[in-house]
Amino acid sequence: MLISRIILKNWRNFRKVNVPLRDRMFLVGANASGKSNFLDVFRFLRELSTTQGGGLQKAVADRGGLTKLRCLAARKEPDIEIEVHLSNNPGDEYPSWRYQLSFYQETRGKRQTLLRSEQVWKGQEQILLRPDADDKQDEARLSQTHLEQINTNKEFREVAEFFDKTTYLHLVPQLLRYSSMFPASPLENDPFGQEFLKRIANTPEKTRNSRLEKIEKALQVAVPKLKELKFLRDKTDSKPHLAALYEHWRPNAGWQQEDQFSDGTLRLLGLFWSLLENDSLLLLEEPELSLNGAIVRQLPALIFRIQRQRKRQLLLSTHSADLLQDEGIDGREVLLLQVDKEGTRISIPAELTEVRALLDAGLSIADAVLPRTKPEQVNQLSTFE
Repeated sequence: MLISRIILKNWRNFRKVNVPLRDRMFLVGANASGKSNFLDVFRFLRELSTTQGGGLQKAVADRGGLTKLRCLAARKEPDIEIEVHLSNNPGDEYPSWRYQLSFYQETRGKRQTLLRSEQVWKGQEQILLRPDADDKQDEARLSQTHLEQINTNKEFREVAEFFDKTTYLHLVPQLLRYSSMFPASPLENDPFGQEFLKRIANTPEKTRNSRLEKIEKALQVAVPKLKELKFLRDKTDSKPHLAALYEHWRPNAGWQQEDQFSDGTLRLLGLFWSLLENDSLLLLEEPELSLNGAIVRQLPALIFRIQRQRKRQLLLSTHSADLLQDEGIDGREVLLLQVDKEGTRISIPAELTEVRALLDAGLSIADAVLPRTKPEQVNQLSTFE
C-alpha cells in the first residue's frame, strides 16, 4: 500500500496542495520553499498514530503549537486540513482508504487543539464521520483523534499501522560520533541518528548481520580501501559500535570505529540501513550531502532497485543536479516547489507545458527543472560585503 494522493490546506508553507504521488517522488525547490515541511506532514501522521505517547496534542505541541503550523497566508480560514489517499498501486481509479483530518485552536480557555472533523472512507464507503453524537455530548473528546486510539480505530487500524511504520532518518554525523556529549535525550523516533547504533543493536542478530553484509559490499565500492564492516560491543560497558577494516601495510592494523568514519561514510551507512530496514513509507532529505558526485549519480538506480525489491514508497528531497541527471527519473515522479505571495505551490513538471517540451527534447530533470528553483536575484549574492 502507498499514499497515492495528498491534499493539504494551511499546512506550514502551503496554502493549498492537491497532488498525486507515485511509489517514488523527488521533491525539488529553493531553500526554505518547504521541502522539509512537506515531508513533515507524514511524520505528523506517524506521531498521531503511535501507541507510545503520541497523539494530536503532542504532535502539535512538538511543532511549537498550531500557530506555527498554520500557513501565514491562511488569513480568515483558521483550520489546518490533511487528507491522504491510500492505494495498492499508483493510478488506481479509487483509493483503498481515505483519511481526512481538520483541526483548529480554541480561541479561549485552554486554547487546545480541537478536531473540526475526522473522516475515513474504506473504498467508497464512509466508515467514520466526526464529530459524532458522542463528541457533541462531550466536547473534550475532540482533543483526540480516533486514529490514535486503539479502542476506536479497529475498523481502520490498517491505516493507523501504515502511518505508524513511516521511516525517517536524516543522519547527522556529529550526533552519532559524539552522542555521549549531548546529554539531552534524542527526539522521538531519533530522526537525526543520535542513537543510530542502538537502532542497529536492537535489531535481531540474524537480520542485523544480513543487512550489514549487504552494506559492507556497497561500502567496499564507495569507500576507498574499506575491506570489512562489522558490529561489536565495548568489552567494558557493552556499548554498541560499528568497526571497519581498511587496507593497511600491517595486518589487522587498519581497524576504525564509527567516531573515525568520514561524514560521507556515516551518511551512506544511514541511507543503506534505512533502505533495508522495512517496507514502510521512507522519507529522505538530501541524501547527497557529504557524498562524492560520482556516488550521488548512482543513488537513483540503487534506491530504485532496493525499493522495488521491498515494494515500498519513497519521498526524497534534493538539490543535487548529479542525482537528478538520472535518465530513469520520470517527470511524473517530481514535485516542483515554488514560492509565491500565497505561500508555496506544488506542481508536477511533466504537466507544465514548457517543462514537458524540454523533457520531450531529451533534457534531464536536472536541466529542465532545477533552473526553476533558482532564486530570482541570486546573482546579487556575489556583491555581498
